[in-house]
Amino acid sequence: MNKRILALATGAFAIAASPVFAQDLDLRPVRARAGGAFTIAAPAGEFADYVGTGWGVNGHFTLGLAGEGALGLRFGAGFINYGNETKTVCLSQTVGCRITVDLTTSNNIGYANLGPELSLPVGPLQPYVNLSAGFSYFATMSSVKGTGNVSGDDFANTTNFDDFTFAWQAGAGLRIALPVARLPVAIDLGLRYHTNGEAEYLREGGIIDHPDGSITLNPIRSEANLVAINIGVTAGVRW
Repeated sequence: MNKRILALATGAFAIAASPVFAQDLDLRPVRARAGGAFTIAAPAGEFADYVGTGWGVNGHFTLGLAGEGALGLRFGAGFINYGNETKTVCLSQTVGCRITVDLTTSNNIGYANLGPELSLPVGPLQPYVNLSAGFSYFATMSSVKGTGNVSGDDFANTTNFDDFTFAWQAGAGLRIALPVARLPVAIDLGLRYHTNGEAEYLREGGIIDHPDGSITLNPIRSEANLVAINIGVTAGVRW
């Protein structure tokens, strides 16, 4: 399977670099671009001792500053979920278990950052590197909705625990330009290291429910760094 993936990737890069492919592309520099991506988030270092691989989404906007867009200013924001648990409980002590609800607890990280990006803004293959600073917000939230109500909205929710940290990110990637109606559209494959420093957070099983309705929180304090693999698409403008 790995050999097949490698062969497909090699073929894609070969096609992107070929003269036939390149002649369909508008090779003028892209001065501004926006994009979004799906994220696979792997905990790193001490964080990996407490949580497993997560998933998320992110978006970014980059404005070219100099060198025909080679140097840009990049703003990014995203969301990562690193754990969920759902259980069915009685609606209340008064109603009892004649009506049950699904209680879902999610462990999430929201983040935003700003910093410089250096890229090759022309050609079918456009590598880039970037560095940014900002914040990360760790939050564990619980919500309830009717049992089996897959598409319905939650009718109650609360934030059980949260923490806010300064964070920075370093990234590198490759944009593969596509000849889509001569617009600057590209597949964006990237890798980013999220340095969140030391944070306090809950993981799955971190909330203990007691028979009297009270709860006990068992937060963990550790480094909370992670590596994010991003697979997405970007679109830009030229001037």
